[in-house]
Amino acid sequence: MSRIGKQPIVIPAGVKVAVAGGKVKVEGPKGKLEITYHQNMKVESDGKTLKVTRPDDDRQNRALHGLTRALINNMVVGVTTGYTKKLKIEGVGFQAAAKGKGVELTVGFANRIVHNPPEGLTVAVPDPTTIVVSGADKQK
Repeated sequence: MSRIGKQPIVIPAGVKVAVAGGKVKVEGPKGKLEITYHQNMKVESDGKTLKVTRPDDDRQNRALHGLTRALINNMVVGVTTGYTKKLKIEGVGFQAAAKGKGVELTVGFANRIVHNPPEGLTVAVPDPTTIVVSGADKQK
């Protein structure tokens, strides 16, 4: 059995999960997300945890088992804590600086590059060699 797929997904306080009609809907403090999972997978909820099971050990079902569990777990994490990615810049003279809502990069070109993040992302520069990219507070 899949090591990832057999792990139950813990539903934190403040998160509502609805499983019906081949769909999982997750609603939390940071937004709402929905996924349609493969018809071979079975998703069950007991109110505190979600469990994904597969019908047999067919190759496709084994692959879908862990994938489905990981996607649903990522949805739960996304509506509770959100996502943050920390980027480290390495190189002689390479650095970043916050400029408005964007980032000004000095990465070996003759001119500095100003990059504005897409809608829904925020960028912070705690020091000249670190960039922190975070998701939006509310998702649609």
